Amino acid sequence: MTQLTLEMVSDLVCPWCWLGLRRLQAATRLTPDIEVDLLFRPFELDPAIPAGGVDYKTYMRDKFGSDDTRQRSHSMRDTLVQLGDAAGIPFRFEKITRRPSSLSAHRLVRWAQGQQRGLAAKEALFEAFFANGQDIGDHEVLVSVAGRIGLDTNIVSDLLVSDADTRATREEAASFHQMGISGVPTFIAHRQMAVQGAEAPEKLARFLTTAAAQLPTERPAGGPS
Repeated sequence: MTQLTLEMVSDLVCPWCWLGLRRLQAATRLTPDIEVDLLFRPFELDPAIPAGGVDYKTYMRDKFGSDDTRQRSHSMRDTLVQLGDAAGIPFRFEKITRRPSSLSAHRLVRWAQGQQRGLAAKEALFEAFFANGQDIGDHEVLVSVAGRIGLDTNIVSDLLVSDADTRATREEAASFHQMGISGVPTFIAHRQMAVQGAEAPEKLARFLTTAAAQLPTERPAGGPS
């Protein structure tokens, strides 16, 4: 059994990232001889979103202003719904009313990952936002998610109202921008090779196989495991 450390750089408001996670999981089933140690890394597609978030429809209208751009956006959503159905993901974009800041959600993943619940946190947050239309920038929503995945809700509530790990999370997210990553999801192996996008499981499986064949290096630093 070969052990591979893999970092997934993603944003919790990115639908392709949920699809990419599910496809990565499918890829690991295609490579049973490789044990993947998956580390989640934060990325903010729009760090300028205020802490309270913004109206989703207004945000999307401003982002996709022209008729052609809106049409491409609608087409992309239709594609995502179809791809999501195939991966067991219930995308329900019509339920989303707020475009949240994802900073606090990333903080929650960071804390959950420190207790070996990173995957549970990612899945629960993706589901809360994309399937249930919940505002994952809202602390009450985040505390509820924390409870569902077995974290101490009192501790999480206290951490959220503080600045705990805010700077560290922002700096970590910014570091991936500085590395040249502009799109997510991005999967990084050994800090030496990467693949970007929610690629098909077969392609991700080939990436895992190639990465596992490389000589092992030191475990990546910068965040809880």
